[in-house]
Amino acid sequence: MEQEILQGSMKHIAERGIAVYCDDRIAFIEDINKASRITGAVRMEIMIAVLCLKGKARLELDGETHIVEANDLLICHPNIILEKSMASFDIEFRSIAMSPEYIRQLSVIADNSWDVLKFLEKSPVIHLQPEETEAFCQYYDLIRSRLTGKPRHHQKEVTDALLLAFLYEFHDTMERFLKFSPPTYSSNERLFKEFLQLVTSSYPKDRTVAGYADKLHVTPKYLSAICKETCGHTASELINEYVMKDVIYLLKKSEKSIKEIVNELDFPNLSFFGKYVKRYTGLSPKQYREQLAEECSFVKKANDL
Repeated sequence: MEQEILQGSMKHIAERGIAVYCDDRIAFIEDINKASRITGAVRMEIMIAVLCLKGKARLELDGETHIVEANDLLICHPNIILEKSMASFDIEFRSIAMSPEYIRQLSVIADNSWDVLKFLEKSPVIHLQPEETEAFCQYYDLIRSRLTGKPRHHQKEVTDALLLAFLYEFHDTMERFLKFSPPTYSSNERLFKEFLQLVTSSYPKDRTVAGYADKLHVTPKYLSAICKETCGHTASELINEYVMKDVIYLLKKSEKSIKEIVNELDFPNLSFFGKYVKRYTGLSPKQYREQLAEECSFVKKANDL
């Protein structure tokens, strides 16, 4: 029987006892023996940054294999599926997990959410310079000590300030890989970010612009115009892109039948689903699943050589 996909949330981290510290905003994970208590696939509801200090690990994110070695920083954003992780016996790492709500309260990178999200979807592993690794560890140790030490009157304020400083440092690191546009802080930018958050964090996803527009209290036409202006894509194009990510994952990695996938992703029927998949892939769901299986087999054979 196929194992269900677990939900990676702060609540589940706390329940499984894998963190040295965990509340509803932030968690610190650094023991591979505890981290390995979670097996199978996990759909992340949180943002998690894992810095490898020693050793090597191999894992799959959304069905793609990634290798993490010393000084590599792995960023898992919400809604990504993490599975099949393997680590060397000498692995040593530091990991910070934060809820999306907490990040939105603090993050300077939220002002460039689209650019950052698209970059991390393609390149979730970033190789740090030695001084950047050292800075990460310094912030990690200081914030961890403040949260696990004797409670103080301004503990939350101190923690927030340290995390904000850490995020500024991370922003500077990301500038080696991305060219950021100056934030405008306009109402249109805020609307786009809220829309993007709704689309990426929901499962199964609403496939209608009207559904998201209603939640954001704007018209579908206005929402689509804002998306086009902000990132060059309409709201419908963005929705379909992320719906297809879920479709492709289930066709590629799941043993569920096409009918079960139709029900899980809330499509009205098999015929509608078939036309939807063919519109974006040129193939029927069955044909596309077979093509994905052939590609996976080819990659596996190549890796075994």
